[in-house]
Amino acid sequence: MTQTVHSEWGLAGVEALRERVAVLVIVDILSFSTAVDIATSRGAAILPFPYGDTDAAQAAADAANAVLAAPRNAGGQLSLSPRSLTTITSGIRLMLPSPNGSRLSLAGGTAKVLAGCLRNTTAVARQARLLADGGDIAVIPAGERWPDGGLRPAVEDLLGAGAIIAALDLPTSAEARVACDAYRAAGPDLADIIRGGRSGRELAGWGYADDVELAVELNVSATAPVLRDGAYQAP
Repeated sequence: MTQTVHSEWGLAGVEALRERVAVLVIVDILSFSTAVDIATSRGAAILPFPYGDTDAAQAAADAANAVLAAPRNAGGQLSLSPRSLTTITSGIRLMLPSPNGSRLSLAGGTAKVLAGCLRNTTAVARQARLLADGGDIAVIPAGERWPDGGLRPAVEDLLGAGAIIAALDLPTSAEARVACDAYRAAGPDLADIIRGGRSGRELAGWGYADDVELAVELNVSATAPVLRDGAYQAP
């Protein structure tokens, strides 16, 4: 059978594809996957944890000999803000709760899981092909959540997934082809589209425009974070 790249949205997409593919690439551009890339490229390890229960997260961090990330608005502390991780110390194990990327990362089952973003597109595609060893690959745009909990497809994750699919250069499902075509159509407007998307505007409005700027940098990282023993690490 021909090696194929698939793509479906969110947690339901992970659950639909995890038994059919050898590798899952989780794409949560603003901000989980970008944060993971920045931290692991500096020698840290990122332990994903579902967002919401602070006491459970602290207990899990203590059990894993990890530091629990602070809330994003804590100021000057390690958090889900990619900017806060640009000076992270090599060797730190950081437990990073997030509502989307962390939850999806932990749902991969027996598939190998990578964290992909615009910064590490080529590196992730190369590592995914290596780990897949001829098996199928799924690239999962995480998306966001509406107030009622429903999935909100996010333009930045669609374009990030499309960038990785383009770099994989393999036959695609129809869904993966649409994501790839969207990325190629964005062309030189890619960063401006993400800045102007709902998530980009929200982050900038909350004072995190620097995080958006880090997230729209394309192919500036050679790191392909792989989830091993519950932690994302550089290969």
